[in-house]
Amino acid sequence: MSAPAAPAAPSHAPPPPRNGVDRFFKISERGSTVGRELRGGLATFFAMAYIIVLNPIILGAGTDKYGQQLDNAQLITATALMAGLSTVLMGVIGNVPIALAAGLGINAVVSLQLAPQMSWPDAMGMVCLAGLVLMILVASGLRQRVMDAIPGGLRRAIAIGIGLFIALIGLVDSGFVTRNPDAAHTTVPLGLGQGGQLTGWPVLVFVLGLALMFVLLVRRTRGAILLSILAMTVVAVVVNTVAEIPDAAWGLAVPALPGQVVGAPDFGLVGEVSLFGGFAEVGVVTGCLFVFTVLLSGFFDAMGTIIGVGEEAKLTDSDGQLPGMGRILMTDGVAVVGGGFGSCSANTCFVESTAGVGEGARTGLANLVTGGLFLLALVFTPLATVVPSQAATPALVVVGLLIMAANVREIDWSDLTIAVPAFLTMVSMPFTYSITNGIGIGVLAFVLLRTATGRVREVPWLLNAVAACFLVYFLLDPIEQLLGLG
Repeated sequence: MSAPAAPAAPSHAPPPPRNGVDRFFKISERGSTVGRELRGGLATFFAMAYIIVLNPIILGAGTDKYGQQLDNAQLITATALMAGLSTVLMGVIGNVPIALAAGLGINAVVSLQLAPQMSWPDAMGMVCLAGLVLMILVASGLRQRVMDAIPGGLRRAIAIGIGLFIALIGLVDSGFVTRNPDAAHTTVPLGLGQGGQLTGWPVLVFVLGLALMFVLLVRRTRGAILLSILAMTVVAVVVNTVAEIPDAAWGLAVPALPGQVVGAPDFGLVGEVSLFGGFAEVGVVTGCLFVFTVLLSGFFDAMGTIIGVGEEAKLTDSDGQLPGMGRILMTDGVAVVGGGFGSCSANTCFVESTAGVGEGARTGLANLVTGGLFLLALVFTPLATVVPSQAATPALVVVGLLIMAANVREIDWSDLTIAVPAFLTMVSMPFTYSITNGIGIGVLAFVLLRTATGRVREVPWLLNAVAACFLVYFLLDPIEQLLGLG
């Protein structure tokens, strides 16, 4: 009598695709459903839709070399358009639930560092060049090598420094912190409000908005940033109507009900780019460093976001690699170029995509929902122009906190050759109001300390080359005087 057949091993093979959409996006294969993807795409949009309001405030606060400011309505259109297009592109090509929009931090570089030394088209041309360099790095396989050249602790410090810089911008733009006009004759270059006191309804709107945003965050409310911005915009409109506050007290956007809710988008900024004009304004060395700064500002943040969201969505393999990484990175580079072309600053991957992953999104189909909603927002531009900076800038403080909290614990503070450069990087960015200065000081300090402790072999040659560029950057004035060019 033969022995009974052993029971068949349970099959872990994914169910077959139900239709063409399922097959293209691998929805069933990744254990998801169309419903989950739709909910995920919606959650991601509401988690990051604040960028439609916030990016124009940051870019609009800058003035170029010729005294020109960008139009707020045109910036809103450009921000929503490029976010929608790049997010959809990532969904179709990369097939991951990672949405893209104008990167916080990079837009500050463009607004506060590039634009004051050239025209806006020149500054956006620098962004396009950074994206083109990024695409070349991906195509040649050098992106990973460049990433490996920057030590992990310094990468974390760059992110923290950008976070602190963003937070300071939010505090200053809201009026909570003010510049002391008599800073040359006092030990207090910055102060609280006016004369050390918080005055005026607009500042109160900021304080209440910041408190509300923190409360919603600690209660883990989805879309906390956007909900707070919307709520405080309503408060600002009511306050402005009742108290009759002068328009100048609010800044760029006055919280008054628009004459219409729906309006034709203004694409006036799209294509206003001068690819190499900035080099004529600042010189080749400084121009290359500006391009490098834009590249570096979004380079590591995007890489970390891609891996983080991939792991959260359980899309990485046993080696921690995300399938299709080449396509994903190339799309990220295209998004940087697209952001410059649209004059809304570089587009990059948003960590808020984890909100969609939390709702079950696992594929690029969620991106089609998120991107589609961004494109739909184009016709609601009049509503976005109502949001004052005091309602939106609390998001800068909150994002700065989140960036710092996510990175500060990962730095090895016991190794002074990492701790000192990391500290200098973090404090130099907000204190000098320059991301470029922070990166340069950190890189130079790292190379110096590793060399001084006999660990020169631990410094990659590529990092030495970067340090040499920054050394020229900081010594540019004495070098020009020495050569008789000053």
